[in-house]
Amino acid sequence: MRQKIRTFIIPAIMLVIFFIFIVAINRVTKTELVSRSGQTFEKAVVKEVLVDNLQADGSRVGQQTVTVEMLTGVRKGETLEVTSSSGYLFGAGCTPGMHVIVMQSVAGETTIASVYTQDREWVIYLFAGLYLLLLCVIGGKQGIRGSLGLVFTFISVIFIYIPLIYRGFSPFWVAVFVCVITTVITMYLIGGAGRKTVCAIGGTVAGVLCAGVTAILFSKASGISGYNVSDIETLLTLWNTEGIQVGGLLFSGLLISALGATMDVAMSVSSAMEEIMQQNPSLTRKQLWLAGMRVGRDMMGTDSNTLILAFAGTSSSTLLLDYAYDLPYQQIINSNNIGIAIMQGLSGSFGIVLSVPLTVTLCAWLLRGRKVGAE
Repeated sequence: MRQKIRTFIIPAIMLVIFFIFIVAINRVTKTELVSRSGQTFEKAVVKEVLVDNLQADGSRVGQQTVTVEMLTGVRKGETLEVTSSSGYLFGAGCTPGMHVIVMQSVAGETTIASVYTQDREWVIYLFAGLYLLLLCVIGGKQGIRGSLGLVFTFISVIFIYIPLIYRGFSPFWVAVFVCVITTVITMYLIGGAGRKTVCAIGGTVAGVLCAGVTAILFSKASGISGYNVSDIETLLTLWNTEGIQVGGLLFSGLLISALGATMDVAMSVSSAMEEIMQQNPSLTRKQLWLAGMRVGRDMMGTDSNTLILAFAGTSSSTLLLDYAYDLPYQQIINSNNIGIAIMQGLSGSFGIVLSVPLTVTLCAWLLRGRKVGAE
């Protein structure tokens, strides 16, 4: 009976509480920043291209005129004549049969509409579903648990992290809260209830906090703050209307970014040390610690490199423009965008590196303690 309670009833109660919490914090009244009265985005399918803008060299100039059959909205079932621009951000190169999203404004019998973009919703769902399926097929039970952890993390970021920040809570501490709950749930799903999981959770949380502290110290020393981001003007509108603490968004985002790699290191080290202990129970605590450090050192380089490359990849457009304009070194190294990218990469790497000895120490204490108790 006790086993049944632990296995089913307690998780079910926690899931209900979690659901109620999500519903409660998402009940917010948003201030209208842009008037969208009468404007909707609806699904449609292109029936015919009346005026094309395709050039002989394959490029598109100007706009297309096409007819579309509306699939949703107040004009559902009707055929409308709309335009589609050739911009890279808006519009689409329409062909007959293409599914598109139409931006329309309806006022009585008058409808003003244009193609917003190609309908790619099904592509996103398809590839996300294929990934989860592949994870479950190859990973087996662990893959299924990993999928559940991934879904939980996604829900936490979208339905907890964003709403709490919008309500005016500190972005940094909201990120810490989200990192803790996602780490606990994900580690429990993957590793089960045990000392290995406790060690992985402790190492992950400690590593993420170390990344946050390092970022704050870097910020204080370099003069970079959350107000140096490129979209600060738009964010300040939220600060003026909702009181959102936009200055902390940069550091809270860093914690979220560093979570995955730190979690990977902490669980890998914990699993390896538990396996070492099971294969050789006679190891002393010091010997186990040294073995764990040897394992952890191999992971430091690869995971830190992964994180640095991830942040470098997101800044590739900026780096290419700087290179093309042949900007002076002092201008590049002291620019806000480059400074923020460096801070993110280095702070996250600090978290990964420091999570290794913290996780190893925790494992050496708890795992060796279990063996001593068993003897």
